[in-house]
Amino acid sequence: MTSEVGTIARGNRPNEVDALMLTTRTGGAYIPPHRLRQMQQSITDNSSEAYQRITWEALKKSINGLINKVNTSNVKMIIPELFGENLIRGRGLYCRSMMKAQTASLPFTPVYAAVTAVVNTKLPAVGALLLTRLVVQFRRAFRRNDKTSCLATTTFIAHLTNQLVAHEILALQILALLLERPTDDSVEIAVGFMREVGAHLANVSPKANNAIYERFRAVLHEGEIDKRIQYMIEVLFQVRKDKYKDNPAVIKELDLVEEEDQITHNISLDDDDLDTEDMLNIFKYDPDYTENEEKYNAIKSEILGDDESEDESGSSGSGESESEEESDEEEELKVVDETNADIIELRRKIYLTVMSSVNFEEACHKLMKLHVPEGHEIELCNMVIECCSQERTYLKYYGLMAERFCKLNRTWVDNFVHCFEEVYNTIHRYETNRLPCLACFPKTIQRTLGLPSTIGQVSVLVR
Repeated sequence: MTSEVGTIARGNRPNEVDALMLTTRTGGAYIPPHRLRQMQQSITDNSSEAYQRITWEALKKSINGLINKVNTSNVKMIIPELFGENLIRGRGLYCRSMMKAQTASLPFTPVYAAVTAVVNTKLPAVGALLLTRLVVQFRRAFRRNDKTSCLATTTFIAHLTNQLVAHEILALQILALLLERPTDDSVEIAVGFMREVGAHLANVSPKANNAIYERFRAVLHEGEIDKRIQYMIEVLFQVRKDKYKDNPAVIKELDLVEEEDQITHNISLDDDDLDTEDMLNIFKYDPDYTENEEKYNAIKSEILGDDESEDESGSSGSGESESEEESDEEEELKVVDETNADIIELRRKIYLTVMSSVNFEEACHKLMKLHVPEGHEIELCNMVIECCSQERTYLKYYGLMAERFCKLNRTWVDNFVHCFEEVYNTIHRYETNRLPCLACFPKTIQRTLGLPSTIGQVSVLVR
């Protein structure tokens, strides 16, 4: 094939080279981006086979790229981009990319299942095709004793069951098959599968779930499997006892579909009429390409919403909306947090900063960087006095810290004076062993800054 391309190129026949690039079995050799743009610009007929093949290659790269970069944090941004591609035409590409990505990175299986669950609510054919291919792949891998492939497919099926894309009957059939004639590999796969889907089965089918665990117990008591597998079963029973706290059915970040909106496919493990539709993986010329693209654009607009029409209606009624917004703002109630959660958090930060600093200069520097809100400066003074009172003996560290703040701004002087007066008024509430520190603290500041003599009442009372 390479020599043939070289012969054509030497003959200066670019059209034939382009045709050869586009019609090879694998979709063509690598085409540089600038050459691909030239080819796209040269093709103006949207219904031609060459144009459809180029758009097919672009669709394949786009779907594969989006699936490869999806994760828990960006899943809500990737899903609209996926719907932006023609998933009806490329459902075979979607399923192949999804299965390939999941096999390569098993920890991301919950993310891939969540994406499929959302796609399945709008395009059930995509979810049904993916589940069909997983069931067929599991049966093939089980017959061939392919442990790696079985682990990957069962993990994916487990999370699709958790997302209600697959019915729980399929999960129970897989467990029954794996435990019918237990071997080390089959029991290991069953244990891993049960850890993923057990929380869901315990909710929707408790009797069948109990029967599966009884079978695990029987396998454990027979003692015909390896010690390592026996230990895995014991760990599984502990996971069940802990109510799957480390293996929830669906984590909060990936719970994207309401239960009543989900479409569940009743695909069984022993169905003989499962069609994997492998021809959807390769390019096929579509004589009704333009019409089908328009149909999908209508579906996409229905799923994602027609932004253009919204923009037009928004611009036409902008005057009315502005007046309505102004009236709404006037009627809006002001929400005030009266739980003092922000003050508690501020006091916690101040305490941790004071107790973790090496010297008073570092403490003052860190406390100034906290940006204490205006009106809450007294909280800092109270926390410094509180920390000082909890020491066994008086430390100059706190006096120097208070002195530094008082030299910065007169506000801190007034706040510390107010705090010391409060301490004097409530001195009878303090424990005896805290009084010496409370007496020494104001005297230190009074000597260095010449503060009012009223703050010395605390030390007089202690004496």
